[in-house]
Amino acid sequence: MEESSSLSQGNSITDGVIWKQLLTFFFPILFGTFFQQLYNTVDAIIVGQFVGKEALAAVGGSTSVLINLLVNLFVGISSGTTVVVAQKYGARKLEELSQAVHTSFALALVGGLVLGAIGFLAAPFALEAMGTPADVMDGALTYMRVIFLGTIASCIYNIGSGVLRAVGDTKRPLYFLMASCLTHIVLDLLLVVQFKMGVLGVALATVISQVVSAVLAILALVQEGVVYQLDFHKIRFTPSILRSVLNVGLPAGLQSDMYAISNIIIQSCINSFGTDTVAAWTAFGKIDGFFWMVMGAFGVSITTFVSQNYGAMKYDRVKKSIKVCLGMAFLFTVVVSTFFLVFANPLYHLFTSDANVLELGLMMLRYMAPFYWTYIFVEILSGAIRGTGNALTPMLLTCGGICVMRVLWIIFILPLRREMTTVIYSYPISWAFTSVLFIVYYLRGNWLKTKAQ
Repeated sequence: MEESSSLSQGNSITDGVIWKQLLTFFFPILFGTFFQQLYNTVDAIIVGQFVGKEALAAVGGSTSVLINLLVNLFVGISSGTTVVVAQKYGARKLEELSQAVHTSFALALVGGLVLGAIGFLAAPFALEAMGTPADVMDGALTYMRVIFLGTIASCIYNIGSGVLRAVGDTKRPLYFLMASCLTHIVLDLLLVVQFKMGVLGVALATVISQVVSAVLAILALVQEGVVYQLDFHKIRFTPSILRSVLNVGLPAGLQSDMYAISNIIIQSCINSFGTDTVAAWTAFGKIDGFFWMVMGAFGVSITTFVSQNYGAMKYDRVKKSIKVCLGMAFLFTVVVSTFFLVFANPLYHLFTSDANVLELGLMMLRYMAPFYWTYIFVEILSGAIRGTGNALTPMLLTCGGICVMRVLWIIFILPLRREMTTVIYSYPISWAFTSVLFIVYYLRGNWLKTKAQ
């Protein structure tokens, strides 16, 4: 009886005003990713100002894309947990919901151990293969290996927050990230500025802060009297649930990895332009990350919103929510792009005072920010389609339209004009092309037709 009451009270996503419900989801997720992005940015600011541009390149550049290659695979898989739990929650299937929680937690434990071991062992070979500059190599290797030691904590947090968001609780994942961010900033100042530990201090601060968020997520899941309660004795794989989670999560994870692979190829090209360009690209990535933070929040919001309404068979509400989310995403994109362009100079001065790095970084930002709007349909439509349980189509469209196109661009177009601007052009062109693919697929209606009929 207590579980039934909890379920009915917490499930307002399938009722009420759509834009209000979306924003109820969006803002906690946005603030959560803001704090996540904030401590990444603080890393770059502290390292750039107190250690140097070589260390700035070490904690960004090659290390970021290589870490993302493995971490994003599991983040994508955890989205499968969100979709499956949200659908079971919307359909009021409590036993299957519990199985989804325990299967996903088992996946976090196993996945964290496996991915951490692979990353730790493969780090030197991957950095070498990417042509990481010699003056950056030692710091980059130290940073990567320490970060991969904390992979299991990252996996636990992502699964835990995915479960909470699936049932409509977006506030506690935000609080966990706030606590993690504050821990990270304090440790950065202590280990890097006070104890002069350099890149090692940044990496240790990251891992310890991830452990904090993982512990808080576990404490939320073991709470008694909730439909998603975690019981350590029940942690095991339920084959049918695992298949459902992986059917959604694995394509999403592979999609993220295809992004990472294309970015690795692009990063290899950027490495060939020298340390100043790598440092400028690293700083740009920290600024640019705030846009992706906004888009990611919209993507998670629409995926969860669609999942619950799809499970409740409210298909008209699914379609309306997509249109509303597209409108809100466009408005936010205009605001963010304008802010970046107006404040480009002071934003870059947060990271470095090196004149050449500043010039390169400002060029990157001014070439990219005006075209962010071309990506909106990719994020919102892929998130919505994934919310119905169909993660394969968004993966194929994204990989073909963005990832493959960028690789072909680097192979065939870059040699014709080997400049940084040529590399940058690959981004808005691939965004626009993939948006067209998603619009065509969405308008055909096949993504919803089978279940709706």
